[in-house]
Amino acid sequence: MTINEPVFAAMLVLALVAVGEIISVLTRARVPMLLIAIIGFLVLVWTGIFPKNIVDTSTFSQIGSLMTGPLVVHLGTLIPLTLMFRQYKAVLIALGGTLVAIALVLPIITMLFGYETAVAGMGPIVGGIVAFIVTSDELKALGFTNLVAIPALVLAIHKLFGMPVASIFLRKYALILRDKIGLPDSKKYVAATLEAHIQESKPKKKFEFNTANVLLFKLFLGASLGTVIGSFTGVSSTIWCLIIGVLGARVKFYNENIMDKAKASSVAILGTIFIVIASMSTVSLSQFLHFIPQILAIIIIGQIGILTGGFIFSKVFKVHPYKGMSLALTSMFGFPADYILCQEVSRSVGRTEEEQEMLLNELSPPMLIAGFTTVTVASVIIASILVKTL
Repeated sequence: MTINEPVFAAMLVLALVAVGEIISVLTRARVPMLLIAIIGFLVLVWTGIFPKNIVDTSTFSQIGSLMTGPLVVHLGTLIPLTLMFRQYKAVLIALGGTLVAIALVLPIITMLFGYETAVAGMGPIVGGIVAFIVTSDELKALGFTNLVAIPALVLAIHKLFGMPVASIFLRKYALILRDKIGLPDSKKYVAATLEAHIQESKPKKKFEFNTANVLLFKLFLGASLGTVIGSFTGVSSTIWCLIIGVLGARVKFYNENIMDKAKASSVAILGTIFIVIASMSTVSLSQFLHFIPQILAIIIIGQIGILTGGFIFSKVFKVHPYKGMSLALTSMFGFPADYILCQEVSRSVGRTEEEQEMLLNELSPPMLIAGFTTVTVASVIIASILVKTL
């Protein structure tokens, strides 16, 4: 048995992911799994324990490439349009934070390090793994392979900056809210909103053949359609896949959370994680150290922009700035960290179980919707548009 065997190579890389997952669970998502996996991978490659091509040998990243389109369609089915309309202020505040971050990062980072570096970090700073894939694929296609480490490392560590600051503001808002939350209508409204969404999202028993294989076929059908439309329009196929997922879920062609129902989400997400790790295989220690100033500058300037936008748009929509800035910051960590944060704040601020439950019911819907808006939708669109300007 050698590392040249695909199954053995896959097992070793999965071991890094598993260790990262355990540490993330133990730290309640404060230490990102991806950061542990990437740092562990780099150290093992630099010391010669892992060969640079171990991820390619595993062939798992090929699964990630194959599943990217269906995964984006699946993300579209996660967007609860009815709840987004009810939480429109959270949506617009989160988008406002993202737009101001773009307005700061692009000119400042371009002036300091160059436009390509600014674009490389912009998608992941306000998004997740799909924004990284869109960015890294285009960077490689255009010959900027040396810059792929930037979006990978931004993706790996921006949560470390976003979560603590969001926790501070969310806690301050929860303390203010605690004194007002005694109003009985507040909990009833949130409960009614969530119940309405649950009822609307329940699949209607019109189609009795939605087995795992049929659901997977429908995902690949949507991804194929998105790819074809993208080739004709010149607009990124990723955006079309997202639109197809949203519209397909709206007309009930797609089940909500369809990839989970097809029992394929774990493999798809693992495949994309392998893509991120593989992107670091050619990064030397000197390159890693070289990129630290760029990465920190992108994250810090991006966070300042997100907070500024969150504050400004909170004032516009007459939402408390503590809440607004927390909503905007969800772009730096997304689900499930946003929900975990709401749970922790509710437990620490609520004096009774009833108060804790009422706080959670007030805090979690807008935070979850804000995270969906930025990480799932906006970052993918932003990354797709910006990489076309290179």
